[in-house]
Amino acid sequence: MKTILVVDDEPKITQLVRDYLEGAGFAVHVAHDGKSALSHAKTDRPDLIVLDLGLPQMDGLDFTREFRKVSNAPIIMLTARSEESDKLIGLELGADDYITKPFSPKELVARVRVVFRRIENATTAATDMIRVADLTLDVPRLRVTASGRDLEELTPTEFELLAALARQPGRVFTRAQLLDAIHGVAFESYERAIDAHIKNIRRKIEVKPGEPKYVLTVYGVGYKFVDK
Repeated sequence: MKTILVVDDEPKITQLVRDYLEGAGFAVHVAHDGKSALSHAKTDRPDLIVLDLGLPQMDGLDFTREFRKVSNAPIIMLTARSEESDKLIGLELGADDYITKPFSPKELVARVRVVFRRIENATTAATDMIRVADLTLDVPRLRVTASGRDLEELTPTEFELLAALARQPGRVFTRAQLLDAIHGVAFESYERAIDAHIKNIRRKIEVKPGEPKYVLTVYGVGYKFVDK
């Protein structure tokens, strides 16, 4: 049974989310502030975190920043903040997805399932190893090496996005196509989320993220992986 940590300072929301997630077959733990959530997450190692950004003691962005130092478990942000910059910052810090309040608990459950399906699809893909340029993607272990040297761990979303590009080097993907590749189902989202994930990937795999040699931007279209 997958374990989910729900972090929100509003008891009505945590209870609602808990009821729906438990009804969907997940084990659920709850925290109401960032510091206790971080301690809980480090100790109990949940499979996924549903995280509100507006938390007391330590907000959701600071939580994500600290949690990503010790774990790549997926994070779905809950946010009442409508500004695009807040969402992009969260994604750039390593969150996998977001949903804006007020939200449908059924949609949240669906997004949780999508994230878990994303991990399952990545680890059960027909090709266990993807070798392109001097990179090797070890699919079951979600691990990337360059000329045999381990690179920084990617989140499940980042890994699946990189794998989608690396499986078809030279192909130009639009942002919409990449969104579809990592979600697996159509959700209303915005394509700049892909830019945030690509920025993270470059930071982790490129020697000079500002001068990438693997994942290149095709201006006005999207991205491609260069095999050379």
